[in-house]
Amino acid sequence: MTQKTAAALMFQNGDAEEAMTFYMSLFDDSKVVFAERFAAGEPGPEGTIKMASFTLAGQEYFCMDSSIRHGFTFTPSISLFVTCESEEELTRLYAALMEGGEALMPLDSYGFSKKFGWVQDRFGVSWQLNLP
Repeated sequence: MTQKTAAALMFQNGDAEEAMTFYMSLFDDSKVVFAERFAAGEPGPEGTIKMASFTLAGQEYFCMDSSIRHGFTFTPSISLFVTCESEEELTRLYAALMEGGEALMPLDSYGFSKKFGWVQDRFGVSWQLNLP
């Protein structure tokens, strides 16, 4: 078996499926690979995501709804970095991820690329969007 890595996103408000569905709506070549849900009597709320795998632009990610409330959440020090193919794509993704979120770095040219923006979305996940 070949070793590989993938990002795993842990949600604490029962919104893993909503986030996964939203992210898949933004990227081509996206799909749910599998979704295992909490059943009645298990530690998490019934029907929420115990573990799911999905792809965004062909890249694999995992997500889950934590059955335990932790004293931590997402932080911008870890973010998903997206290399965009066009300014239109960058602008579309930035606008969609900004809905209910916040700008960490507004869309602009910062000298290291044509255009760049950094967003923390409404779920708390950080995204760096880059147009090289």
